[in-house]
Amino acid sequence: MAYKDVYSAWKSDPEAFWMAAAEAIDWERKPSRALFDEKAPIYEWFSDGLVNTCHNAVDRHVKAGRGAQTAIIYDSPATGAKAKITYAELLEKVSTLAGALAAKGVTKGDRVVIYMPMVPEALVAMLAVTRIGAIHSVVFGGFAANELAVRIDDAQPKAVIAGSCGIEPGRVVAYKPLLDEAIELASHKPEFTVILQRKQLRAELIEGRDHDWEEFVRGAAPADCVPVEGNHPVYILYTSGTTGQPKGVVRHTGGHLVALNWTMKNIYDVDPGDVYWAASDVGWVVGHSYICYGPLVHGNTTVVFEGKPVGTPDAGTFWRVIEEHGVRCLFTAPTAFRAIKREDPGGEFVRKYDLSTLKSLFLAGERADPDTIEWAQEMLGVPVIDHWWQTETGWAIAANPLGIEQLPVKIGSPSVPMPGYDVRILDEGGHEVAPGTLGAIVIRLPLPPGTLPTLWNAEERFRKSYLEHFPGYYETGDAGYVDEDGYLYIMARTDDVINVAGHRLSTGAMEEVLASHPDVAECAVIGVKDRLKGQLPLGFLCLNAGSGRDHADVVAECVQLVRTKIGPVAAFRQAVVVQRLPKTRSGKILRGTMARIADGEPFKMPATIDDPAILDEITEALKALGYPRAD
Repeated sequence: MAYKDVYSAWKSDPEAFWMAAAEAIDWERKPSRALFDEKAPIYEWFSDGLVNTCHNAVDRHVKAGRGAQTAIIYDSPATGAKAKITYAELLEKVSTLAGALAAKGVTKGDRVVIYMPMVPEALVAMLAVTRIGAIHSVVFGGFAANELAVRIDDAQPKAVIAGSCGIEPGRVVAYKPLLDEAIELASHKPEFTVILQRKQLRAELIEGRDHDWEEFVRGAAPADCVPVEGNHPVYILYTSGTTGQPKGVVRHTGGHLVALNWTMKNIYDVDPGDVYWAASDVGWVVGHSYICYGPLVHGNTTVVFEGKPVGTPDAGTFWRVIEEHGVRCLFTAPTAFRAIKREDPGGEFVRKYDLSTLKSLFLAGERADPDTIEWAQEMLGVPVIDHWWQTETGWAIAANPLGIEQLPVKIGSPSVPMPGYDVRILDEGGHEVAPGTLGAIVIRLPLPPGTLPTLWNAEERFRKSYLEHFPGYYETGDAGYVDEDGYLYIMARTDDVINVAGHRLSTGAMEEVLASHPDVAECAVIGVKDRLKGQLPLGFLCLNAGSGRDHADVVAECVQLVRTKIGPVAAFRQAVVVQRLPKTRSGKILRGTMARIADGEPFKMPATIDDPAILDEITEALKALGYPRAD
């Protein structure tokens, strides 16, 4: 069946489409229908079904006779540790931890915060919480105490499950002092904590509140799965909010299972038993959807990787993992590939490994510039698929669905909308614009299963943040356009569309041009205030390792390149070479923060920033250019 036929089948009868997809899930009680729209524009899916996430991710594979299959491959170049856990072993670990939590009074609807490094126990904790009908909220390991405290106060967890430490290149990050400080700062006090003691750094435990993981599970009676309603939250995941107060994205159990299971074959083209690797972190949505739940519900083998694309130990670590574990599909952020390309532009490390098992590479999380995609295609010889989604949606809004039909790749586009997503491009007045015209990307309601139905204890904020600006639509916050063939192009966050003398210009389009320069490994463009034109673009360039070019020459060539490709209308006259760009730990470039520094505006240090010291370097580079301007 061709993509257009599948998309048309969804569009003509969404109810039948999603009920058919729901047949692939084990239900304790099947839902009577797919969509529940009585409270529109607040929609729910499969609400009256009864189901359990952990059963679908673990128990059912063991019952089907596949207990000996590897469920999790743990590969930690950060510590040198490796392990394989079968589905049968995973069932034992998860049911025992679930039993220990239940014995301490954790029950259906209770929240449990998980604050863990990239170790298999992070997945065990997530699954154990869902097994007993509780709701987990994973917070990125090593998050600052204040940010963790804010999330504790919002979720009000009965318990926290944490690691004693995380491992970063060249340093050990102690988690327990951060957790202690967060609990002290928080108004809400969890009843108890469970601490996974890692040999790299053991934590001091507080008697009566803190429990050593090993002792906690010892002798615990295994817990059975607790069926929950289809609209029962499986988790809360906090995403940064514009007000500084994080937004708790809620995921409902039924739709989450149906949607993720559907994506594994239809989008990523993997079959049960194939090794699937999302090189991300459980603290991000990618880790929830495609390290833990998607692969395990579908019966794949998932890779839990504790390391970096470069530096643990070199730019070949991804290729080693693929060869050693027989990875069929790799999903990571473009920033990871830019880092590898910067260290190894000629692909010497790529040629050292047998990558014959790899059939596809998927990129998401940050705009994938054409230069990086072309480099990856050339080096790997497999389809390189840019796809686009958000924490809020939980799975791809637009993709090239390899398991349905491999569509022609248009570099710079994440391809076409997936079933469930009716994507439109609107102007500020809410009117649809012609193909090729830049506008706000919105999705006609209802959103499909697996997406956010609301925010945790904040329905008004949900309506205000996503539904009010364009009634009848979900506002993605991204700007872009659709071409004549229906391919979507994501050009910038709506905030990153700059207004130069009345012309609305995409910083993303300028970044694409800059990234095509042979010496540029990575780049970012921001809009800075200008008294005459309103805003002007300013570029930041990171050069390839060993480039050796004079910075002024590269800047001059880049300015000319934008003038040639986009035209004088872009008014692109300034760029600066920097060693690195400020990013979140998930790889998103902090363009908004850079713009506020350039404009001399106050800014809050982003909680998710990878290395705060980079902002000092950016500030110095901007000062050298005369920013912030006195006018």
